[in-house]
Amino acid sequence: MAILLWKEYQLYYPLLVVLLLYIGALSWGAFDLRLNFFMHSTCGRKTGTNQIAITFDDGPSPYTLEILDLLDQYGVKASFFCIGSQVLKYPEIAKQIVMQGHVIANHSMNHPNSIGFLSSDSVAVEMKHANQAIEKITGKKTLLYRPPFGVSNPHIAKALDYCAMTSIGWSIRSLDTLNRDENKIFKRIKKRLRPGKIILLHDTSQKTVHVVKSLLIELQTNKLEALNLEDFLNQKVYEN
Repeated sequence: MAILLWKEYQLYYPLLVVLLLYIGALSWGAFDLRLNFFMHSTCGRKTGTNQIAITFDDGPSPYTLEILDLLDQYGVKASFFCIGSQVLKYPEIAKQIVMQGHVIANHSMNHPNSIGFLSSDSVAVEMKHANQAIEKITGKKTLLYRPPFGVSNPHIAKALDYCAMTSIGWSIRSLDTLNRDENKIFKRIKKRLRPGKIILLHDTSQKTVHVVKSLLIELQTNKLEALNLEDFLNQKVYEN
């Protein structure tokens, strides 16, 4: 009996390993946009210039105003992936984002925790409603989308195609929503800071405001220019 079990183990073990590796690859691909596993996401670019892009998720919020003031003070343009419900809650802040020359983009209507399990139709509804909210408040028909939590899968890819939107990822993830220590957040960004990078932050906390100030000083010291995504990627970001 023991010999038979050992032979069966030897027979199925390689298949089990392959299966586990496949599941691991799917999971990694679903949560790392940089892999372009299920869909293409722009996560940076090769550049011969000292240019980077700063992006913010989950706003607008009252903290967005402080960030906008800092960006204006340092002459920097950024991009804001906004939640549609937040745009309706803080319409004047959304308008200010656009008025100051920053890009406003789509980060879903409600940032659902279940985004990875929604049908393509449900994802498309989230995208469409967010686009409608952004256009209603700012007059801009955005073409850029960042999936909540950076999740990707075939349903989100299908919804992107249906809504004719472009997915934007990142090459530097600040982890500012997970780490409470703003100095560690800044050091994480600084360690990875290179031309062509897209930085992901969230305009939803005071610690991120402090990180942004340190980052802008660092950019100035190292002669790095931060552009909004329209100029950084040299591509159309609005329909109109």
